[in-house]
Amino acid sequence: MPVNDGWNTLPWFTLEQDLFRLQKRIYRASQRGDFSALRRLQKLLLTSQAAKLIAVRRITQDNMGKKTAGVDGVKLIAPEQRLGLAESLRLDGEAAPVRRVYIPKPGTDELRPLGIPTIHDRALQTLVKLALEPEWEARFEPNSYGFRPGRSCWDAIQAIYAAVCQKDKYVLDADIAKCFDRIDHEALLAKVSAAPAVARQLRAWLKAGILDGNTLFPSEQGTPQGGAVSPLLANIALHGLEELVRRRFPARMVKGERLYAAILIRYADDFVVLHEKEDVVREAQAVIAEWLRTMGLELKRSKTRIGHTLRDVGGRVGFDFLGFTVRQFPAGATRTQCNGSGQPLGFVTLIKPSREAVQRHVDRLREIIASHSQTSQATLIGHLNPVIQGWSRYYSTQVSKATFHKLDHLLTQMLLRWAYRRHPRRPRSWVVRKYWDIDKGCNWAFRCRQKDFWLCRHDRTLIVRHVKVQRARSPFDGDWLYWSARLGRHPGVAPGVARLLKKQQGKCPWCGLFFRHGDVWNVDHLVPKSQRGTDAEDNLQLLHRHCHLRKHGKLPSSGVNDNHQATEEPDAGKPARPVLKPSGGSDPFA
Repeated sequence: MPVNDGWNTLPWFTLEQDLFRLQKRIYRASQRGDFSALRRLQKLLLTSQAAKLIAVRRITQDNMGKKTAGVDGVKLIAPEQRLGLAESLRLDGEAAPVRRVYIPKPGTDELRPLGIPTIHDRALQTLVKLALEPEWEARFEPNSYGFRPGRSCWDAIQAIYAAVCQKDKYVLDADIAKCFDRIDHEALLAKVSAAPAVARQLRAWLKAGILDGNTLFPSEQGTPQGGAVSPLLANIALHGLEELVRRRFPARMVKGERLYAAILIRYADDFVVLHEKEDVVREAQAVIAEWLRTMGLELKRSKTRIGHTLRDVGGRVGFDFLGFTVRQFPAGATRTQCNGSGQPLGFVTLIKPSREAVQRHVDRLREIIASHSQTSQATLIGHLNPVIQGWSRYYSTQVSKATFHKLDHLLTQMLLRWAYRRHPRRPRSWVVRKYWDIDKGCNWAFRCRQKDFWLCRHDRTLIVRHVKVQRARSPFDGDWLYWSARLGRHPGVAPGVARLLKKQQGKCPWCGLFFRHGDVWNVDHLVPKSQRGTDAEDNLQLLHRHCHLRKHGKLPSSGVNDNHQATEEPDAGKPARPVLKPSGGSDPFA
């Protein structure tokens, strides 16, 4: 396909069409086991101009880490340089070392090591991922939810609820020790079983080395976090765990008693195994530990335990997973759950925010308030609101209302102390009237009257149950109706954004493309605020991030910071952006 002069005049709609057609054909070839067609289509994609250009755009415009440099120090490139970068993407079997960066690990004092590749390697990794992901999406197990398009941590939690709501069970709550850093390279490459050119390139990335400060360390094992292809490689390395457990512990009859099959539910390197018999769970732990050794991995003892959803085992009832606590409580006739035949079970299954997650959130709120002791009320509200909204939305699919009320009470106490310290000589009643609006129902609202700016409350977030993704479904299957319905109900999509999606029929008005999984979007004002535009819904539209930057001329090379961000999950990976159905009912990418 001929390329126009200039980055911003490229036919992106046609390029997206060409890419998705190839990916869907790869997905279907992998489903039917036609590996000769699969390799031929992957080779076609890897040399496709459309795939190269889209890979470069995702790295240089859409990616959240686009302003992080690798060992070459390059982080922002001009539009005219992007065309040259796309032309240079070839599988040459070479790779530059990654730059070691440390970030805080939530809930601990540990630092998480990241390996940041160069922009060229990031773009090439994205290109390889575009070819490998559809193949493996057709092969991945149904109860694998981490770092996969169209799937999220909410799906994993709903899968756990479905597995335990009818029967109390023992659970193996396990974590793999330093999973990304210890994967055996040879075992991983043998499992990927890619074409020779792809295998050589993957080996080059895995063996490229790590530059920590001024010291270059060899990388003999592991796939460093920070690269575009690393999460996919980690999922490939752990693929087969669910099938192993299901095949080793199937449903069977024992002394006239029906035993259900053991269930393994995995989110990245965290997983649980559920079964009604303790000896089965303990045997599953040994079987999994032996299987992990073939990939150079082992279970982390400090984070691996055997518990029970209803009874006290090891000093506690239930278990924590992805920031939630899963537990069953004894219940009487009026509150008990019933099985499929209507018989009472004698317990009720509740999933709530875990104590550790609540404490981390309280500490975060306290830290924000303490660091803004001398700033204005509006500034403080502006820093608190995104944290409150993001945390509440993450836990809005389960039994969280009581926790939300408790957090609002604690936050009010912290804000009262903040206000009293600012006015030590004033009566406390005067301080309360200055910063709070109190209605006749004695409801307190922390409000900046000068700007009419309100503090969000946790308990104003509606509890909406999440519908789990259907078994082995993938956005590459082309079922636009199914994925569009999921997008409007996705917990990671703010209500205002969901309304804009519905109003725009799922389409970006700037480029004409439909929003799909993995897309990053921004809310844009039709009439800018600088021209007295408002935040009313009729003055808002939803645009792709790269379309938003183009509209305002804020390309990354100009150094303008883009403050709009998509919603992120505070306790897990980013939410998926499922595929939308076209308004006319046809498939534009078929």
